[in-house]
Amino acid sequence: MKYYFFIIALPIFNLAIAQNDSTLITISFENTPLEEAIHEIEEKTAYRFYYVSDWLTDKTVSGAFEKVGITELLQSIFNETVINFYILEGNKIALNRNTIIYDELPDGFFGNLEQPVETAKKEKVAVNNPILISKDDVSEKSEVEIVRIGKEHSAPRAHFKLSGHAYIKLSGEPVPNLSIVVNKGKIGTVTNNEGFYEIELPPGLNTIETRSLGTQSMQKNVIIYSNGTLDFQLNESIERLDEVVVSADFAKNVEEATMGATEISSEETKNVPVVLGERNIFKVATTLPGISTAGEGATGFNVRGGSADQNLVLMDGAVIYNPTHFFGIFQAMNPFTADDLKIYKGSIPPEYGGRLSSVFEIVNKDANTQEFAGEASIGPVTNNIALEIPVVKEKSAVLIGGRGTYSDWILRSLDEESLRNSQASFYDFIVKYNHKIDEKNDVRASAYYSRDAFSITSDSLYNYNNRLFSLRWTHKFNQKNTGDFLLTNSGYGFNIDFDGETDTDFRFGYKINETLLKFKMRYLYNDAHSFDYGISTKLYQVNPGDIEPQGSGSIVQAMSIPKEKALESAVFISDTYEVNKRLLLDLGFRYSFYAALGESEQRVYAQGVPREEGTAIDTLQYGNNEIIETYSGAEFRLSGRYFLTDDFSIKAGYNTTYQYIHTLSNNTTVSPIDTWKLSDLNIRPQRARQYALGLYKNFSGDAFELSLEGYYKRLKNTLDFKVGADLILNENIETEVLQGEGKAYGVEFLLRKNRGKLNGWLGYTYSRAFIRLDSEFAEETVNNGDYYPANFDRPHDFSLVANYKFTKRFSLSANFAYQTGRPVTYPLGNYTFRGAEYAFYSDRNKFRIPDYYRLDLSFNVEGNHKLKKLAHSFWNISVYNVLGRNNPYSVFFVTENGDIQAYKSSIFTIPIPTITYNFKF
Repeated sequence: MKYYFFIIALPIFNLAIAQNDSTLITISFENTPLEEAIHEIEEKTAYRFYYVSDWLTDKTVSGAFEKVGITELLQSIFNETVINFYILEGNKIALNRNTIIYDELPDGFFGNLEQPVETAKKEKVAVNNPILISKDDVSEKSEVEIVRIGKEHSAPRAHFKLSGHAYIKLSGEPVPNLSIVVNKGKIGTVTNNEGFYEIELPPGLNTIETRSLGTQSMQKNVIIYSNGTLDFQLNESIERLDEVVVSADFAKNVEEATMGATEISSEETKNVPVVLGERNIFKVATTLPGISTAGEGATGFNVRGGSADQNLVLMDGAVIYNPTHFFGIFQAMNPFTADDLKIYKGSIPPEYGGRLSSVFEIVNKDANTQEFAGEASIGPVTNNIALEIPVVKEKSAVLIGGRGTYSDWILRSLDEESLRNSQASFYDFIVKYNHKIDEKNDVRASAYYSRDAFSITSDSLYNYNNRLFSLRWTHKFNQKNTGDFLLTNSGYGFNIDFDGETDTDFRFGYKINETLLKFKMRYLYNDAHSFDYGISTKLYQVNPGDIEPQGSGSIVQAMSIPKEKALESAVFISDTYEVNKRLLLDLGFRYSFYAALGESEQRVYAQGVPREEGTAIDTLQYGNNEIIETYSGAEFRLSGRYFLTDDFSIKAGYNTTYQYIHTLSNNTTVSPIDTWKLSDLNIRPQRARQYALGLYKNFSGDAFELSLEGYYKRLKNTLDFKVGADLILNENIETEVLQGEGKAYGVEFLLRKNRGKLNGWLGYTYSRAFIRLDSEFAEETVNNGDYYPANFDRPHDFSLVANYKFTKRFSLSANFAYQTGRPVTYPLGNYTFRGAEYAFYSDRNKFRIPDYYRLDLSFNVEGNHKLKKLAHSFWNISVYNVLGRNNPYSVFFVTENGDIQAYKSSIFTIPIPTITYNFKF
């Protein structure tokens, strides 16, 4: 028997709940459709139901009920639905979607009529007022979609939690940092890296709008009756890449508590002119305050006075040891597969550890699960391609990217014999698979490999390679808890093949490998607290180097340095705590534990004398996996934001970090053949603590962003080396290592324009970085134990990146950079000792090479924006170093005929024009 009962309004004075629950019902269901279950109840009882059939579609019920009343039965079968019920006289039951049918008004609905009006206003009484929606507020015919969330309950609540997932409709790719603005900006939040969000809303009608660069805005009228979920399926914006914008999140720079954090989209850098037309997200990063390099063509980055080995570079969660090709000129990842780069130079999340200065987190995009897509480019030196291939429609897809250079072919075609016989080539390859198993489970797997080969001289061939694997499983346990399980493996190695005219031909090799297992949970406790916590462990395995003779005539003796092994583990927790509307705290804690493991031999040196070969007094033997030495420490990651006005905030931060692995290099700049050394019995881990304070202001509706940050950093056990240190194939490397103190401080200024025909940013940094190596022994003391500038100390760093749009298709971009010359040690004269003549040098890093400045220009041509075309094209015509500035890369000295001659080397001394063609299909 089927009844249809449409409830528009029920006069409360004609209704009364039937209190007679004396009829006991015994019934069972097994995946029974809800409407069918209602029919079975009607057949076994005298109750009759009135409802709309569409309310019950796709709902099933299971369970066995033994002699229960009708109220208890209905509460059970409707528990996981949005259906409320009302029992009328005469065994009639009215079902209602979302709302409760009231037969009397709650106490205090009209206030206490016996109190004066002013007194009643002061006394706020907790009343569960009915959720009333006027037909004037919303209309079913409105263009804005109406969404009803949950069902009304009798318990009074001031707010309800709404959570969900935002993703691209066609590809299923999550949308991170999506701004969710409620009731015209009165309430708001942003999605996390996986596209999930949670927000508290007042009961009743709320108008929600989404905003994000690269997606079309969406608006919904949400009527919320209880806690619930709402996912956003977003369409990509056709004009998503019009402007050069580092980050365009809704007031994110002012609202968040984190300091020194920057996010750059790989696609958004396509208009920034760089050398040879190759997109380079790392080069764009160095135009931002606080991030620099030791010189043009230098590998590695220097962040807030830190050395290059103090940066943790991650790709999909796995470490990449050398993120550049060809001495830093090109980035080591495909620009069409890399989605964005997050940089933390302060307020480092506690889940990250093992480096002192910063974290560079590269995230590759998820492949399109709807349709085949791709992107490619043709340049003067490299070709790039990326393909997105659906595997299971709307569920899984694979991303394949490849890149290679044909510079070897160009070199062989030149007339100059020395260049024709040289070699310089690289390639990289990446595969990423993303699979949405169900609404609660996502799996992503990435594999990456890159290789560089170069020959500086005709007798030596250098090559180095990176490889990594990453597997991430994201599981949503419930509305409050989401977990990430991450397994990664990374490897880096290099080889040197020497084939000369002498009898010293050899092959030298080095390798490092690490495996990480991490479990991270995100717990949305309430509107004021959001917790991230977890545990991680990492195994290091290092082959410090081996050499073997090449050819039957080589006199080189085979040698292998014993392998090193260590385990680094940590527990971490953070809490984003909203104290009130103005004050937001980000409280993080990490405790790391490190153990150097055998099999190994460790020397013990006498106390009170310099550490050298002759002062070793014992050699300790350690078996396989036996603990050699342990180090541990607490790391605090604390920051806070306070709103001075709605668009003006002040932030403060404090960070402590530990680093258990070190680069061994006595070069002025980082080299691809630098080696890594683990902390052990004689080399202690590095430590740092950083204080920061900043002001952040937005103007003209977030069109302009202004920030001013200051920092002060102290370092302990920072590494440097003795003059003329022998670091290659040295079994007792600790005799060449010096560990001392460091300090760095600076002020960073950034002005950014996000919208309009003219957009871009202007950055300026004043920073200093110093090292002190002091000891009671002269051979372990540098500059008399005083602080001296680090190799990468550059006090003034200015950059300007601008893009002017003539039309939607044509734009002009410019990039200008100025930096103080880096420190250098000069010879001051000659002296004679025992009949031999030697050069006398200044204090270490007392002088500087000439200042660096460069101007780049590019003209960009977008293809037409017709939807129905085979491919969308983009032309970039650029000139690198327009001014032809002969910027010195390094200064060195050579003794010729008894005189010391100074020389400088440069990388690009003339303007470099480039034309690059990109197309997307």
